[in-house]
Amino acid sequence: MTAPVRTTCPYCGVGCGVLAAPDGTGGAAIAGDPDHPANRGRLCSKGAALGETLSLEDRLLHPEIDGRRVPWDRALDTVAQGLGEVVARHGPQAVAFYVSGQLLTEDYYAANKLMKGFLGSANIDTNSRLCMASSVAGHLRAFGSDTVPGLYEDFEQADLVVLTGSNLAWCHPVLFQRIEAAKRARPQMRVVVIDPRRTETCDIADLHLALAPGSDVALFNALLADLARRGVVAQGFVGAHTQGLDAALAAVRPDDLAACALPAQDVATFFDWFAGTDKVVTLYSQGVNQSTAGVDKVNAIVNCHLLTGRIGRPGSGPFSITGQPNAMGGREVGALSNLLAAHMGFAPGYVERVGRFWNAARMATAPGLKAVELFDAVARGEIKAIWIMATNPVASLPDAEAVRRALQACELSIVSEAVRASDTVEACRIRLPALAWGEKDGTVTNSERRISRQRPFLAAPGEAKQDWWILREVARRMGFAAAFDWSGPADIFREHAALSAFENDGRRAFDIGAYAGIDDSAYDALAPFAWPARADGSAGDTRFFAEGGFFHADRCARFVATPVRAPQHAPTAEHPLRLNTGRVRDQWHTMTRTGKSPRLAGHRPEPTVELHPRDAGQRGLGDGDIARIESAWGAAMLRVTVSDAVRPGEAFAPMHWTAQVSRAGGINGAVNPAVDPVSGQPELKHTPVEVRPVAVRWHATILARRPVRLPPVTYWAHAQGAGFHSYMVAGEQAPAAAQQALSAAIRTANPGPWREGGDGLGAVIADGRLEAALVLGERRDATARDRLEPFMAMQRLDAAARDALLAGGPAVDRGGELCACHGVSGAAVTAAVAAGALSVEAVGAATRAGTNCGSCRPGIRALLRAATLREAA
Repeated sequence: MTAPVRTTCPYCGVGCGVLAAPDGTGGAAIAGDPDHPANRGRLCSKGAALGETLSLEDRLLHPEIDGRRVPWDRALDTVAQGLGEVVARHGPQAVAFYVSGQLLTEDYYAANKLMKGFLGSANIDTNSRLCMASSVAGHLRAFGSDTVPGLYEDFEQADLVVLTGSNLAWCHPVLFQRIEAAKRARPQMRVVVIDPRRTETCDIADLHLALAPGSDVALFNALLADLARRGVVAQGFVGAHTQGLDAALAAVRPDDLAACALPAQDVATFFDWFAGTDKVVTLYSQGVNQSTAGVDKVNAIVNCHLLTGRIGRPGSGPFSITGQPNAMGGREVGALSNLLAAHMGFAPGYVERVGRFWNAARMATAPGLKAVELFDAVARGEIKAIWIMATNPVASLPDAEAVRRALQACELSIVSEAVRASDTVEACRIRLPALAWGEKDGTVTNSERRISRQRPFLAAPGEAKQDWWILREVARRMGFAAAFDWSGPADIFREHAALSAFENDGRRAFDIGAYAGIDDSAYDALAPFAWPARADGSAGDTRFFAEGGFFHADRCARFVATPVRAPQHAPTAEHPLRLNTGRVRDQWHTMTRTGKSPRLAGHRPEPTVELHPRDAGQRGLGDGDIARIESAWGAAMLRVTVSDAVRPGEAFAPMHWTAQVSRAGGINGAVNPAVDPVSGQPELKHTPVEVRPVAVRWHATILARRPVRLPPVTYWAHAQGAGFHSYMVAGEQAPAAAQQALSAAIRTANPGPWREGGDGLGAVIADGRLEAALVLGERRDATARDRLEPFMAMQRLDAAARDALLAGGPAVDRGGELCACHGVSGAAVTAAVAAGALSVEAVGAATRAGTNCGSCRPGIRALLRAATLREAA
């Protein structure tokens, strides 16, 4: 094991520091970096499992054209020639790039420069459009710049933390643990969670406001009016540093609050706490941003902080927490189609300035197409060439099947990707192998504006290259060599830093000019820092706006009037339920990385739809049933979870599953494509649907050492096990026919003698080792995987083990994977509680559950509460 490399986690926008110690065989030991200010040594379950995601078996390692391997020169020549021909025939607006918050800043910068400065179009957008575009637009309207005012430490210093549209416990667990620790240290600190669902984040909440979906604007408008009525107004701050308060207050209607459908006493408590607490942080995420009123939601929140002057001071401010590791870095370099690099827009002065700095051959002069409309233009044939980098829009965009059809029909479709098999890779003609997380070299920026190095600790596999290199080589072939004369990422970072300071007299917030002249060794050793870092000032951490200094021309912030607007698509008799989509604790995006980790598969191994008991009962659905979720745009097939964590009339489904892991489980195919009219961010939280039972006649579980090519079935989901693959399957044909077809498919992939056991069990046992097993019955057997897994771990079955296997295995109910970090089941925690572990700390001491990232601590508390209720009964 070599010395650890300091790098940065590739998952969410927290931007945790990681210590990666290569093992010399392509793997690495992973630990949190105790010196990184974002996480102070903590990692969530996903970060802790990064070492399990480094294998190469699913990697794209060589360039391909039309499914055939080609040399790099031919691939690059084809891309450059194809882009050039499209521009020559149809103009620059016929070309588009779709990039990603998974890119490093240097990659992002190269793509933006090529597209906007040399191809001459602003049709470059990013999957961060799905994540934080509404925050960007809200910041620009309020502050005159896309600036997050505060720092993570404000969460710990606040006396009231308002979490709205954010399941922080699962989506940003390290920040959740920082808040939880602060609350333990200062019990007087209060936490309010505003979310239609009762999520695990509510575990630390003093108040949960389960408002009606989409009613956030109504709630914060009412709060603004209440604060003004009480006189909780920072008169000096508002008078000197803001404009537009009267118009914002005039937009509030007395009956707005009724739309929230909240108990009056809970609303009164929230308003009292907000009014009476000086240090307030409002942390918001996708439940705010992913809406047709997302920008208004952001501004309604910001309005309340401007009114009270609670912004930019320790422990105070609105805070947007991003979903991707480098969404913020993309904002810095202009990867959104409506922005230029260095936080400049398309005002003529900015266009001229950036063009002059780049010595641009053909400068874009107007904003380009945003993500959803960009793929609509591909579908209409207006965009003839599209280059997708490090993202999977066929799975992640709404109305996803329309995106697939558009790509398949596109004249020139290019993808740069690390993964060999994804919905998007399969739809594109030219495939360029890119480096993955452990191999890339550059920087990322987290949600608190902190720039950190991502350093390689693994060698580049096959012929894979970093994205900036691919872009540079295409640019050179198109005649732009002088402008892309970079020998490494340090060259790009210096140029990026220099542009941030170029003719910047302090009226642009983003400025890292202090780093424009660093040499390669200083870049290699770069320590995390939060911007601004101006050449003539301190490079230390800072906050914005406590004393005004906003970035509109008059240096004043704007209150923005946010009248309440109804969602674009209301429920109907045909589609009466409101579908909300989101994440689960241990998976990330479309699972191309987390799906490789066996321990991350245990918590939620299948795509599910959560329904309130009332709605499930009305439809004849119970836990474990298979249901079809239908909208006007598409459908998905998911397993049902009945839960009162969702409100009646609503449904929740996670968005991670793709055709590779559950062909029918991709929920985004059913999500409506409506977008916010200002930000272009899709409405991923509100789609009218109906949920109908699927009349499956059998359920099955398969464990196999080698992947199984399943015959046609109604429903299947695949998850990675420790040395095996698992499949959860259900179908509508006769059980006997299904048993025959599935056993044949299993034996084709895993040859050997087939043995029949009891209760619908069959197994391939070859040379004394279990190669594969199948359990099939008319009812779902939720414990089958847990019963069979120990036999898959045995190198050889003795007679007793074989007999136990064929008898169906021992009765096991692990209660699901509760702690992914340490592989602790719900049953193990329940046993520890029964043995006398009556606190989270005691359970941790007995089982290790909850002692790493802490994202399972809400689940532990739930089991403790259940045990207390049983005792009381």
